[in-house]
Amino acid sequence: MQIACHNLYSSYFIGALMMHMCLVAALGAALCGAAPGSLEVLIRTPVKVQLGQTTTLPCWLNPPQSADGLEVSWYRRLYDSPVMYYRAKKFENASQEASYVGRVSFGLKDAASVGLTAGDVSLKLEKATVEDVGDYTCYVSSEQGYDSESVRLIVTEMGHAPLMSTVWKDKMVNISCESEGWYPEPNLTWLDQKQVLKPKSLKYSKDSSGLHSVHSWLLVSNSTEVSCSIGISDEQPKEARVRPEKSPQTELGSSAAGWVLFALLLTAMLVLLGVLYFKRRGKKAESNNDRAEENRTLLPKDVIQPTSLSEATKCYVNVTLDKMENQYLKIKDSKLRDAKCDFPDGHKVTCITAIKGTPGFSSGQYYWEVSLGPHPNVDLKRSWWVGVTSATVISEKLDVSPTTSNGFWFLSSNPNPDKNDSFQFSTEPNVLLPVYTRPQTVGVFLNYDSGELSFYDVERECLIGSLTATFTGVIFPFFNPGGGDKGVMEILQREEPGQPSDMGNSVDSTAQETAS
Repeated sequence: MQIACHNLYSSYFIGALMMHMCLVAALGAALCGAAPGSLEVLIRTPVKVQLGQTTTLPCWLNPPQSADGLEVSWYRRLYDSPVMYYRAKKFENASQEASYVGRVSFGLKDAASVGLTAGDVSLKLEKATVEDVGDYTCYVSSEQGYDSESVRLIVTEMGHAPLMSTVWKDKMVNISCESEGWYPEPNLTWLDQKQVLKPKSLKYSKDSSGLHSVHSWLLVSNSTEVSCSIGISDEQPKEARVRPEKSPQTELGSSAAGWVLFALLLTAMLVLLGVLYFKRRGKKAESNNDRAEENRTLLPKDVIQPTSLSEATKCYVNVTLDKMENQYLKIKDSKLRDAKCDFPDGHKVTCITAIKGTPGFSSGQYYWEVSLGPHPNVDLKRSWWVGVTSATVISEKLDVSPTTSNGFWFLSSNPNPDKNDSFQFSTEPNVLLPVYTRPQTVGVFLNYDSGELSFYDVERECLIGSLTATFTGVIFPFFNPGGGDKGVMEILQREEPGQPSDMGNSVDSTAQETAS
């Protein structure tokens, strides 16, 4: 009897349990809108985003079903605080990773997605940082089961355009190339017109924000065009080119002066060595440290790194044109162009159309801008000189070639079709800078004390080129609109100019000429 009752009770219990399980399963199916079974999570990977931008890491349920009432978690590592945690139709931020607070939410995997109600649990990430790089796990759980998949996030940042500089050493040219602000670490490639060149040095560094910088240099023995290309995987690299060349006129016309200068320098060096020799013999008691200090004064100075445009503009100063009359120029306020007359130099650009600016500078840092158009019915100016000079009076002699050796430091644009694809420094020998996009506004930065003179394409916010010199006396802004070019050159004025970070000493141009 007891056995029969026990069997009856067991049969009733098992039947009730099975009925309860069926009800739970049916209820779950009704709530989820799908037949009972395990969850499946689908993803797309990898995802690439530019530094500071917003992206979406796609993750969704298959088959589509509402995820509104499910548990959804995004995390980097299994036992770390979650990037985002969603449960019981609300976000739980108490345990969220601090670096993601305010930057994450649910996103849409594509334009057709309607979000959570269709099972789209994608993660939207704003203001991507270098620290965000890596794998992200999408985890979804319900009464039916759970599943997870990982999405890889790649953050990139295209750095600044390469900055190239050249230094002549005997018959070799030292060409350097550098750039900053890259992520991940970029590749740098040297090329001439025929082959890949092997650099003498290639160095990488990383700043406090995790961005990479690269610097490289090499030596070449000819005047062929050399390019420096910097880039990261799957992105268009940034490239700069330079074509250093020796001017035949410089080589022939300056040979005699060059030998005289060499002889003077050699004589001065011999005298200096003799003085040092007898001085050391007379001071045998001096320490080795004192003698080392004397030797260090004969070593060359370090190469100056060009100032960024953002820093240069902090030193803005309003420059005005000299009041001296010039029959070959038409001047109105801060605008100038040629006077539409017959020039004794023909189509050649010379100093007869050149003019100084004011004030002059004897120390400190200064920045000004020159507009080259275009203007209504007038194309972008193609013939111009912009820079500085130490000349108190600009000679109109046609046989005088303004170069760095006689106090003229400037960047020029030649209207000659044969040289229309490059800018040129007034150095000896000549240095040509290939032109890909002509600037509408040229920014000029002078650091008198360090000897830096840099030129910028203001609209593109990039450096055109930079040169170094040892400035003495008063240095004046220098302009030349050329001849036969309808384009207008305008020295831009700021209504409320900021004071330069180091004003130094400046003098009025007219006052300087009177004093001299």
